This record gives sequence, C-alpha cells and structure tokens, in this order.
Amino acid sequence: MESWLSLPAGNCLVTSSLGFAAPHPLLIWVFFSLFTSSMYHLVLDPLLLQAARGDPVSRPPAWMMRQAGRYMAVYRKLAKKHPSFRERSETIDLIVEISLQPWEAFHPDGVIIFSDILTPLPAFGVPFDIEEVRGPVIQSPLRSEECLKALHPIDLDKLHFVGESVKILRREVGGQAAILGFVGAPWTIATYIVEGGTTRTYTTIKSMCHTAPQVLRALLSHLTKAIAEYIVFQVNSGADCVQIFDSWGGQLPPNMWEQWSKPYIQELWYHLSFSNDLLHFLRLQIVSLVRRKCPGTPLVLYINGNGGLLERMKGTGVDVIGLDWTVDMADGRKRLGSGISIQGNVDPAYLFSPLPALTDEIQRVVKCAGPRGHILNLGHGVLVGTPEEAVAHFFDVARSIKFDTIAEDHLREERKLVV
Repeated sequence: MESWLSLPAGNCLVTSSLGFAAPHPLLIWVFFSLFTSSMYHLVLDPLLLQAARGDPVSRPPAWMMRQAGRYMAVYRKLAKKHPSFRERSETIDLIVEISLQPWEAFHPDGVIIFSDILTPLPAFGVPFDIEEVRGPVIQSPLRSEECLKALHPIDLDKLHFVGESVKILRREVGGQAAILGFVGAPWTIATYIVEGGTTRTYTTIKSMCHTAPQVLRALLSHLTKAIAEYIVFQVNSGADCVQIFDSWGGQLPPNMWEQWSKPYIQELWYHLSFSNDLLHFLRLQIVSLVRRKCPGTPLVLYINGNGGLLERMKGTGVDVIGLDWTVDMADGRKRLGSGISIQGNVDPAYLFSPLPALTDEIQRVVKCAGPRGHILNLGHGVLVGTPEEAVAHFFDVARSIKFDTIAEDHLREERKLVV
C-alpha cells in the first residue's frame, strides 16, 4: 500500500519557471519539518533529555538518585521542624522546597520530585504508614481474592499535591534542567502490599507465584494500570522524564523476573498478530500505555542488583537502563548494545573517598559509557552521611568533562599504541 509520502520517481524533481529541475515542494516541506524538529530538540531540550534520546551532547548530564535527603544539612534542619515523612512528601510547599534544595546547592541536570514509590497507594485503596524503625507498614496485606476487592481505580485527585508540585518545579527550574518524576514498578509495589512492608526474604510473595498465581497476577494487573495512569499524570503536570524503580526486581531469579515483573513493564508491538486474550493483556503494559499518551517522554528503568537482568531489561521498551555499581560500565554497554541509553553508575561509596579518587572514577565511568546515550548518576541512591563537598565535586567534575577532549585523549592513546 502506498503511503502518503510515496512519490512516483518522476515527481521527485519538478521543472521551475527558469527551466531547471528543482526538488518537489512536498519533499522540501518534509526535509524542512524534520530539520526544524531536530533543531528544536537540540536547542530547547535540557541536556538530560538529549542524552536519554541518544542525541549528541557536549558533556554528560548528571543527577543523583536520592539527591535530596538526609545527607544535606538544610534537609535535616527542615526534617526537625516536620518530623513526619508523609507530611514532607505530601505537602506541596515542603515537596517543592526539598526538591529544590540540591538544585540550589549543586545545579544538577535533573531535578527529581521529592516523593516515595508508595505515595500513590492510598489513591487506589491501600493505606499505609511509615514507622521510624520499621519503615513502611501496611496493616492489611493483600493475599487473597477477597482482599483484592479493596482495590479501586486510581483517584488522581487524591494525588493533587504531586501534580501541583511538579508544575511549580517546572516553573522554578525552567529549561535549565529536566524535571523527573518516578514510580515503583508493579512487582516492587506488590512486594510491599503482599508482605505488609519491607522484608529481607520476600518469601510470602515468592510463594504466591506458585500457590496463588491468579491472585498475584490480578494484583499486578491492577497495579500496572494505576502506575501507568500515575506516570501520565506526572508527565501532564510537567515531568520531562520518568524513572521506573523496580527496586526489588533483583530479588527474583532471572527466569522469574521474566514472568512476574517484565511482562508488566514491557512494551509489546501492535503490528504483530495477537489473540484477543493477549490483546487484552497488552493493554495492561506500563510502557505501552504510557507510549500511547506520552510518546515523546523518555522512560528510565532501574533495578537494584541488575547484573543478571540487563539483556532482559532491554526488552521492556524503555529508553534508558540504569546500571547499579556492581556492573562494569564497559561490560554493561557492550551487553546492551546500540539503540538504548544508559544511566549510572558510580559506586555511592566513592563519595566518601578522597576527591582525586572520586574524580578518576567519574572520568573512568564516562569514558567507558562513551559520548552518546549516557546519563551520569550513582549506581544507587546517595548514602546517609555523604559529605556535601563530595556531591558538589561530583557535579563539578561532570560539568568539566568535554567529549571532544575525551576523543582527543583516545586518539593520543591509539597513536602511542601504534608507535
């Protein structure tokens, strides 16, 4: 079937009034549109978005997971006045203030909203508390079909504080940096809902994979739809990019992650022939749902302990894969191949090292990652007690790196090898 862009060979050139051949006006319009679209992205988009798409950049964009938090004195001072984490993460003024603390101190290339992966739970029927010692606590874990009746479609009005905070951050930061939203992956959220909070063993939810698979799949399907709507909500509020944290996906053996986490994240292609049952399942995929409503928004997938999952992660359809610090950057880049960007992966413990050692490690990671499709980050969140001086140094080094200089260094090394 001929597309609207198809032109007969004789129509690619037309004869002008002066008698010479000229390109067909439609071709001129197409090339002009493509050129102006590319220039728009290159000029106006923050550096982080350019790197997420794999566009050429002059230096590596940088931000940090948990870049707002207890390691900062200004945050600790605020936390004394507002000791409840739920208050800090669900009050618009506090969310904005905390989110902007690292922006004002270090000017990272990404400003992530101060929130929690469990924040949306009450909006679809799962109340939770955060206790000082135990952390997140869900008093009534969901482990049966009867329990699932408590769930309902996500009510985004109950998350208005997230949307308003993102809008304010967008105005405050302007185009100087990307605004990042984030969510928990369905499997990771399900671990809290089934286990009743944090756990070291995940025995209850892992056993459900075999003893009550229908119940677990029903829960994961409900979470997938809710999380996809939550992502779209953040993007519509002003988020440029969204990170999906499958924090506890690494607790699954790779074959089980393939069955119980990946299918609820991945994008399946519409042009293949599916059965009706599979088409229904397709409509529940996070990436697929988000792609239809926010086609230009980069999605980042991070799994703690992802060394055994990299190739499988690429199949989810996300734009960027975050590497934790246990994966060698050069090896990770090689295993993932082309067509996808990467994020990471300096060991957070390096921020406790002498600054020259930190500089060397940042430069090593950037060189191994290459000049395109890399967002500099840690391999995990900033650790409590991290010196603020080291965080400032991290971003200073990132800004000092120029990819043309790295290319010249590589050329010198190659010449030495030849000699």
